Amino acid sequence: MPELPEVETVRAGLQRWVVGRKIVALDSVHPRAVRRHAAGGADLSERVAGRTVTAAERRGKYLWLPLDGGPDCLVAHLGMSGQLLLLSSAQPPGRHLRARFSFGDGGCELRFVDQRTFGGLHLDELVPDGPTEVPAGIAHIARDPLDHYFDDLAWNRAVRRRTTTIKRALLDQSQISGVGNIYADEALWRTQLHGDRPTASLRPSQLRSLLAELREVFGDALGAGGTSFDSLYVNVNGESGYFDRSLNAYGRAGLPCSRCGSAIRREKWMNRSSYFCPRCQRAPRRLLA
Repeated sequence: MPELPEVETVRAGLQRWVVGRKIVALDSVHPRAVRRHAAGGADLSERVAGRTVTAAERRGKYLWLPLDGGPDCLVAHLGMSGQLLLLSSAQPPGRHLRARFSFGDGGCELRFVDQRTFGGLHLDELVPDGPTEVPAGIAHIARDPLDHYFDDLAWNRAVRRRTTTIKRALLDQSQISGVGNIYADEALWRTQLHGDRPTASLRPSQLRSLLAELREVFGDALGAGGTSFDSLYVNVNGESGYFDRSLNAYGRAGLPCSRCGSAIRREKWMNRSSYFCPRCQRAPRRLLA
């Protein structure tokens, strides 16, 4: 699933190429793409037609497009393989097209393409969330580390009070959003912390360093357009990111650690995989049950 840098790359493309354009029509090609809109695809199409996209926003891995005449917005979740692509209306639809928007300026369409059909589009109401607004359906999701209003101190305190491990804490979207398996492993490698370290055992300074490294790895990934291990993640112009060339831990099992030369290790973790350096990131002596 795309993580913060990949979703932010898509958001930036929408901000540049879609904001300010009036939607003429939304064609729901596949019903699963609009399954989260309870009133159905026809209602969704009717409610967005004639409205102008006023912004492109993101929290964690979710995107939304506020529309004029609010207070609702169009929420897009990319799921495992969703893509939002700007394409000419003359271009063939392709087998995985799920929905498409046409605009009043006659320019490129915005197409939602999703091979596995886990993502989708729906309307949601914007609700207050501190100094900002967020779709009601994702109000439970925490701010992410690149959010201006993310509270480092509150996260630090909350994490140290919990009975969990640091990688689990990083992937808990109710506490910190946008972090998935790839960037959790990368930030932990940079901080020389093992993912199974109990959070209560970590010093506040270690958690501050972890947040700093997480922000840095996000920034580096954004500069590279995100991480693409296959053709499923692309930006709005269909271009793949190339941060996978700069990864130090994730996906590098058996390769030498760029810091100490030891072979990066891969272990099964919560139906996923964890990648770490066994020398730089010492495992705790006692793991939580």
